[in-house]
Amino acid sequence: MSAANPATVIPLPQPVLLPIEGSKELFPVRRVYCVGRNYADHAIEMGHDPSREPPFFFQKNADNLLPSGKPFPYPPLSNDVHYEAECVIALKSGGANIPLEKALHCIYGYAVGIDFTRRDLQAEAKKLGRPWEAAKAFEYSAPVSAIVPASRLGHPEAGRIWLDHNDKRVQDGDLSQMIWKTPEIIAELSKLFILAPGDVIMTGTPAGVGAVKRGDRVECGIDGIATLTVTVA
Repeated sequence: MSAANPATVIPLPQPVLLPIEGSKELFPVRRVYCVGRNYADHAIEMGHDPSREPPFFFQKNADNLLPSGKPFPYPPLSNDVHYEAECVIALKSGGANIPLEKALHCIYGYAVGIDFTRRDLQAEAKKLGRPWEAAKAFEYSAPVSAIVPASRLGHPEAGRIWLDHNDKRVQDGDLSQMIWKTPEIIAELSKLFILAPGDVIMTGTPAGVGAVKRGDRVECGIDGIATLTVTVA
């Protein structure tokens, strides 16, 4: 076995590949980072002070991403699973301590996604001071649209972000309402982690989050970027 194709004791995991709008090429995912409480109105509805405190981050796993067109399977051990529409950033480069003025140069493109959350498990973890992984990083918990390259789109600072639950508008905000803007998110995150090509960042959700049940239909979008439709199985 050559050094380029080393022997492994178990099969190599399948890479996580996201579609790119208008291209046959795919985007390989390395890590998935998420920004917590990045819209003031959502922070308020979750019972927190929306003042501009330092951002905090958590992670999902790359294989938690669910490509567009596939149903979201309702997860076990929860009776309160919430939708959260988010703008998604895909990175083409990275590093540590990235200067604010260079942060946008790291971005390959943008998408819209949903951070599905087992809210009951999250509430219990918060109460006990425990991590959120069971509430956030479960199978297929992050549906995401095809990525639109920044070379075509630019770097939007504003744009309506919305979500319809069974054809009823429940989330309706704007990217301009993010407490921490896209360059700041990248710069701050790179102080904690060494970012790299293939990293994906979910940037927070506006107010209006709520529960889904099996058979529901969820559609979300960011005007000028993408839309995404998910059925709950």
